[in-house]
Amino acid sequence: MSRIVFFNKPYGVLSQFTPEGRWRALADFIPVKDVYVAGRLDADSEGLLILTDDGKLQARIADPKHKLEKTYWAQVEGIPDEAALDRLRAGIRLSDFTAQPARVRRIDEPAGLWPRDPPIRFRQAIPTSWLEIRIAEGKNRQVRRMTAAIGYPTLRLIRAAVGSASLDGLPPGRWREIAGSYRDLQGNFHE
Repeated sequence: MSRIVFFNKPYGVLSQFTPEGRWRALADFIPVKDVYVAGRLDADSEGLLILTDDGKLQARIADPKHKLEKTYWAQVEGIPDEAALDRLRAGIRLSDFTAQPARVRRIDEPAGLWPRDPPIRFRQAIPTSWLEIRIAEGKNRQVRRMTAAIGYPTLRLIRAAVGSASLDGLPPGRWREIAGSYRDLQGNFHE
């Protein structure tokens, strides 16, 4: 059985065990040895990070050819209309590639959402809104680039789920070990 760790990565933490510059590292939170990140998150993004000791499992989670859907909650500047969201649903051209069609919908602020430290910038005259974005890719800063391309920059980005694995019951900065396999990511993990 593979060793699998779920971690709710806070803002300002790198997806690696060694710190760099002003960013903290996974070693500050996770004492488990010999596990490696399967699908990175940028330091300024939050949410579900999966680590494993199984190289094949790591590749299957991270490699877009396996089409494992990732769910993101993006707080964006402004309130996108359906025409803007349809551009993401159709697949949008970015500077170096065309993003595959995304499943996108406007949502209320997610229930039980923790405050970000530091908070996002607040501008009295510009409202914000939340989007749920589901993609099977995961290129560098992809969701941020997609929302910017339709004119609604991302202010806060949280990966809520990878396949059926989610953040449910996992506060920021906390981790738990799960017994499971890649197939379980498409169904349910067993604790």
